[in-house]
Amino acid sequence: MVSQLDRRATFAAYAIFLVLVAAAPLVLDGFWLNRLAKYLVYGMLGIAIAMCWGYAGILNLGQGLFFGLGAYMLAMSLKMASPSSLQHGGQGPVPDFMLSNAEPGAVVDLCCINQGSFLWLPFRYQWFGILMGVVLPVVVAFVLGAVVFRKRIAGVFVSIITLALVLLVRLLLVDAQPLTNGFNGLSDLAWLRVGALEFDPYGTSTYYLIAGVLAVVLVGARLLLATRAGLILRATSGDPQRARYLGFDVAHYQTFFFALSAGIAALAGMLYVVVAEFASPTFMDLAFSITMVVWAAVGGRASLLGACVGAILINMLEATASETQSLVEAWRVIVGLTFVLVVLYLPKGIGGWMHDMLARWSSRPAPRELGSAR
Repeated sequence: MVSQLDRRATFAAYAIFLVLVAAAPLVLDGFWLNRLAKYLVYGMLGIAIAMCWGYAGILNLGQGLFFGLGAYMLAMSLKMASPSSLQHGGQGPVPDFMLSNAEPGAVVDLCCINQGSFLWLPFRYQWFGILMGVVLPVVVAFVLGAVVFRKRIAGVFVSIITLALVLLVRLLLVDAQPLTNGFNGLSDLAWLRVGALEFDPYGTSTYYLIAGVLAVVLVGARLLLATRAGLILRATSGDPQRARYLGFDVAHYQTFFFALSAGIAALAGMLYVVVAEFASPTFMDLAFSITMVVWAAVGGRASLLGACVGAILINMLEATASETQSLVEAWRVIVGLTFVLVVLYLPKGIGGWMHDMLARWSSRPAPRELGSAR
């Protein structure tokens, strides 16, 4: 009875959330659609954290690495299609920042304008940037997971490894100024094109692209975790030693879901580039990766929808506080205080609190009918 009620409540919560997301263009203009689309991207990051941390028991403090890799791969293709990459007098597109970093006397062509510039050549094709935006982060996560989990590294050591990796890649990205534009990142990007359809960052089509991807990721992740693989994953998270004793390949399941979480984060990074029109090394900052964990903790790391909604709400709160004149200097304190209060009084997050309230309500004894035997 309780489980059936729980399933109905979960279905209703998902349905209400998706309906609200789909109805947003009916009441919002282009500016607010663009802003809400960014929040939905953060919601995808919340889902990725919940899957990795809440279900697999892997606290990944380097999720910004996969978000950033996905963002940069697509941004490189959109940069190549930008008018600023074509107005230089050369035969093919060359990113404008490479002209100021060119070697003396170098030919204005990607083959040899500076050392390593040939790596940009395949990104002339947008499909390659989209493909690499997903494949590269997933492959990196799969290799990292295979090494880490096969050696049975767990707990805080996984967090330290992922943290060190994201900081290393960020350092390499910034140091490769001639190839990546360093601290400045990639800006002045072309709009994403799929066939004859062009996605204006402030248009309804772009919003629905992001909302549709979010819906597929949210529902798909929910269905996947309800399968046998998801049940085994939760068992390995609770007691990996017992799962090994029962014959399950714990490292196999951990690696798969770790890579899947990275793929979701990479997809979010690509969509963020579409709506924000830039890619920056700040995506791989330590603070950003830790902030993702805060989103999931507030929403409920054991709830995909809770972590998604938590990410959206925290970013709305942050934006509202930072843009309010009286709160400009205190908005970080407000967000931090919110997190502390949730951890102290709602350790399972908003999603866990709502689930507990539902369970408590459904377990109450039904009132006796008038005239019934005592």
